[in-house]
Amino acid sequence: MRKILILHTFIFFVNLNLTGQNSDLEQHRFIDDVRFGGGINIGVGNSYSTFSISPSVLYDFSNEFSAGLSFKYVYVKNKSTINSTTNIYGGSILALYKPMNTIQFSTEFEQLKIDQKYASDFGFDLWQPALYIGAEYVTGNISMGLRYDVLFDKTTNVIYSSALSPIFRVYF
Repeated sequence: MRKILILHTFIFFVNLNLTGQNSDLEQHRFIDDVRFGGGINIGVGNSYSTFSISPSVLYDFSNEFSAGLSFKYVYVKNKSTINSTTNIYGGSILALYKPMNTIQFSTEFEQLKIDQKYASDFGFDLWQPALYIGAEYVTGNISMGLRYDVLFDKTTNVIYSSALSPIFRVYF
């Protein structure tokens, strides 16, 4: 009888412990650590117009480490002497490390497809990779800084004129 009472008590406490763990897991959902953000850009000039959109999503593994995906689409219409239309689309994988509340370091691998057409029916399309390393100042949901493309080659890069580019991120 004593063994049965000990066995029932053991099962009761194990069951109580498992029930408590499940309720802790139910309180913390996956979506609670997900942040959404991105950017939008519209530029209009005499013979040049651009539109870009780049939504992204991050998962916070901890207060210091985050990783996520970003997608990008850019449309450029150039009505100057070359009269061209360019569509750029692709995505990136990024990782963020924030050792303190106001400083953030980032790495990002980006792969973009460039499809450019000229009025003379001539055009080209190619893939352009980039591997960025960056440092940013963080305030609230906004981070601003600079990034450097370690794969940048001025002779083959058709998007950017420099390996150094600004970063402006907003996440909610």
